[in-house]
Amino acid sequence: MDRLQEMLDAAGASGTLDWHVMLLSLLLAFVLGHVIAWTYLFTHSGLSYSRTFVQSLVVFPIILSLVIMVLANNMVTAFGLMGAVAIIRFRNILKDTRDTAFLLLSLVIGLAVGNQRHIIAAVGTLAMCAVVMLLYYTSFGTRHRFDVILSFRLAGGARGLDALQPVLYRHCRKAVLASQRVTEAADAGDFSYRLLLRDPSRTAELLEELRASEGISRISVIQRDDEAEA
Repeated sequence: MDRLQEMLDAAGASGTLDWHVMLLSLLLAFVLGHVIAWTYLFTHSGLSYSRTFVQSLVVFPIILSLVIMVLANNMVTAFGLMGAVAIIRFRNILKDTRDTAFLLLSLVIGLAVGNQRHIIAAVGTLAMCAVVMLLYYTSFGTRHRFDVILSFRLAGGARGLDALQPVLYRHCRKAVLASQRVTEAADAGDFSYRLLLRDPSRTAELLEELRASEGISRISVIQRDDEAEA
């Protein structure tokens, strides 16, 4: 242990960080990386989830902190590190701009910890994660225009749509005819509506009333896909 301490003291005399400070910085980078990763994991939506990307959010702050510690105002080491990093080619393309924001946050926190700006790193992490959670819970940026897409076949074609208006009005705040295909030979038509329901939990009641209406068949409902706006 004495020999190890002498080596650490010699390293400290050569201009590197004290090993206690280095361990504290790496531990803080590890903890803050976990905070960022858990925030990303909890607020993520969509189909682009990657377990390795979440793990990288934990690892990147630690790596970048080590990079800053290695440089330690040494220009020769800095240029050597730049040459080594230039050999590595990162081919992973981020499909979501939100992933890019989290990755940038992870790198910035690593820079702050490596420069011994511990308070800035901790406060910055908590502040940014709080903003992300706020955006998540308020669903900021979501354009909720329709709840379901209703499709059905109606005997009599477009002439029978007027009889359906009272039913749609009772259950919908907004009903927009999205498409129609009328078959003159069969005197029937296929119609599709986009519906903004007054109460989405009562969709079954709407379907029951439509099935009880005369001339309607082949009724289908497609729920609005929230992931499309993630």
